[in-house]
Order: sequence, then C-alpha cells, then structure tokens
Amino acid sequence: MLDVTRELTVGDVARRSGVSVSTLHFYEEKGLIYGRRTSGNQRRYGRDVLRFVAVIKVAQRAGIPLKDIKSALAQLPNSRTPTKEDWARLTRSWSDMLQARIDSLTQLRDQFESCIGCGCLSLAVCPLRNPDDALAQSGPGPRVLIDTNEAERVLS
Repeated sequence: MLDVTRELTVGDVARRSGVSVSTLHFYEEKGLIYGRRTSGNQRRYGRDVLRFVAVIKVAQRAGIPLKDIKSALAQLPNSRTPTKEDWARLTRSWSDMLQARIDSLTQLRDQFESCIGCGCLSLAVCPLRNPDDALAQSGPGPRVLIDTNEAERVLS
C-alpha cells in the first residue's frame, strides 16, 4: 500500500534534487520519472524519484541522450530504484559511446589550434587540412575532423 505521508510534492523534489520544477515536468512528460495526481490534481512523487533524478542528471552531464537514459531505466525490473549494481551496468553500456566522444574531442583539441593558427579560418580551402580540395568528393563539411557516421549518431 502506498504511504502518501511519505510522498513528495514537485516543489519538494525540486528543492532536494536541485532541478527546476519545469525540468521535473519535462522528465515526467518524457517518461523518465513517474508521479501520481492527488484528488486535487496535484503531483506527488515517491521518495525514490530523487535517485532517478540523480541518475538522469549524472548521465546527462556525461552527454548521454535522454532517449538512451530512458531506455536504460526501462530495463530496471518493475521500474525499481536503481541500485549500485544497476548504475555499474548502465555505465558499462554507455562506456563505448563515451569513449568515442572522448576520442573525437581529443582529436578536435589536438587539431584545433593548428587549423585556426594559419588564419584562413576555412576548412574548405585550408591548405593544411584539405590540400588540393581532395575531400570535396566526400561532400560538404570538415571531413577530416568529424567522421560523418559518428556525427549522425551523435545528432540522432
């Protein structure tokens, strides 16, 4: 049986989690957290919502898209509160994606200064990054800096 005396209002959750009320409404609309409505149509949340919000915020900070967070949380049995073991499993499932991002950002950092350093500020005609415009056949954009498959996956 639900112990309504231990439920939290949306304001309580916002204060305790450091997340705005509008963000909580957004998370609920996206199916990341769940609450219930009282007979007076006020939102109420179980205390476990604080753990869900914490997991969502940490995952977002790591750059995990909300759709991937939702998918991962949906794998929890009966949508139960994530445990330490659950978090370890979630982070393992995201590690390849995060490593690809780290590699991409490292490459960008390492090539950024030399590319801008010549002063041309144009990857399309840059003699250092695109000699003889050899990459034009591959299509528009900075082909050397971004793998288009990775870019499409990140943007989806």
